[in-house]
Amino acid sequence: MNLAVLYETGEGSYTVPERRLALIHRVIVPDTDYPKEYGVLVTDRRSIFIRHKKTRSSFVLRGEMRYGTALVTDVLPKTLEDYEGTNIESLAADASNIEMNYVDSANQETRIRFYAVPLGVYFKPRRQTQTRETILRYYAVDALQIFRKVLPAEIISA
Repeated sequence: MNLAVLYETGEGSYTVPERRLALIHRVIVPDTDYPKEYGVLVTDRRSIFIRHKKTRSSFVLRGEMRYGTALVTDVLPKTLEDYEGTNIESLAADASNIEMNYVDSANQETRIRFYAVPLGVYFKPRRQTQTRETILRYYAVDALQIFRKVLPAEIISA
């Protein structure tokens, strides 16, 4: 599936490559077996939930979902630059990842429930000057702002 946009001009056509816009370092998606951790690569056409390797027990992840706070602080977040050289199509084709295309259609409904839980390296330094609730609110607002840049308002509010 090629998501490059094709533009027609009087002199021919050209494609615009998919742009990487932002990275949400960590979300947790509930599952019947155990919660799963993902990073979310947001492009101008889709979000790709990139599966993190299973590094924590189900008990720890469920606690992090419940409290909204990273309990483990030894994981360094990836950056958008870490994915610059990565082929987006290969990420989308990986069966352990979840791909969400941005579709402008009232007939198609896709829902992914996830918890925005910051990593310890995000949370711990802020804890010295901010309350837990403030840190979590800012993390959630940052994630929401990323999607507001890309998605139409009616999708955000649904």
